[in-house]
Amino acid sequence: MSVLAQLTTVVVDCADPAALAAFYQKATGWELGYSDEDFASLDAGGTGAGLAFVRVEGHQAQTWPEGSKHLHLDFTVSDLAGAVEELLALGASKPDFQPGEGQWVVLSDPQGNPFCLIPATAAS
Repeated sequence: MSVLAQLTTVVVDCADPAALAAFYQKATGWELGYSDEDFASLDAGGTGAGLAFVRVEGHQAQTWPEGSKHLHLDFTVSDLAGAVEELLALGASKPDFQPGEGQWVVLSDPQGNPFCLIPATAAS
């Protein structure tokens, strides 16, 4: 028997939890569970772990690809090019450095946290 049965939430340190939750809510369509100036959470609707964002005073954005990396999120998408276009329109940015020889795309959310988009066919 495992002590840790299921991952329920990934919590991301950030400067503005409500703004970052709003970005990911638009990107994922997940429901906003709670939001105030120090904490915000999104519910994945039973499809997996949710996301939460917590304010950290003096938070410094991650740098990609150099510098220390705290974590990054991976999302599968059915249309890689379309997802990149939509996420850029929502406020994401696309770093120049793109590893993986086109197998996935690295983006950064509006507060500098990198995340990867992986075609659904590659994830199966």
